[in-house]
Amino acid sequence: LLSCRLYCEEAKDPKRRSCQTVLAEALDIVVRSFAPILPHLAEEVFQYIPYKKDAEGVFRTGWINASSAWKKPGIEEAIEGACAMRDSFLGSISGKNALEYEVIIVIEPGLLFELMEALQAEETSSVSQLNEIMMASQTTLLSELPKETPSDANIIKGTFLINLEGGDICEQCSYKVIARPIAKAKCPRCRRYTAESSSTPCPRCLQVLAAGKGST
Repeated sequence: LLSCRLYCEEAKDPKRRSCQTVLAEALDIVVRSFAPILPHLAEEVFQYIPYKKDAEGVFRTGWINASSAWKKPGIEEAIEGACAMRDSFLGSISGKNALEYEVIIVIEPGLLFELMEALQAEETSSVSQLNEIMMASQTTLLSELPKETPSDANIIKGTFLINLEGGDICEQCSYKVIARPIAKAKCPRCRRYTAESSSTPCPRCLQVLAAGKGST
């Protein structure tokens, strides 16, 4: 997830910048949390953080102060639900390369489906947050099984408990995960199987490369 955003997206792409923001916030919290135990190490790390504009040191800039903007209702449940489905997917292809597969997630209309839509607005995507979490080359989100699903398809069934508003909203949701070998070629740039040819970058990478040439 991190490597794809940091190394494959355009330098100023919001996805890449948001990833850098999360890493910066996480580093700040980790350094401040172990500062009382490892003061010299914490101070050294703090002094080498390139984006810090003050030089007062870790002990003169206050304790951990995470912004309330990070606490968005439903986002934790959405990520946990997606991770549960990812575990089902990876378990079904144990020992194999997840990027060689496309994933179909089937969820009946309801709260869980709405949470997954927040991670992937399109029906099928290779660049959505949901697909990044699934670690596949492509993810499809549906409300019912595709009509062309083979009778011998390996359908993994699972459930996920959604707990919102401190327990005021609880819903036990079921989902199905289908893993299928993807028919596309490996992109020579991002290494995902989303290209039409192994010698040509995928559409996303072509767009990033074109934007990079335009800015030089």
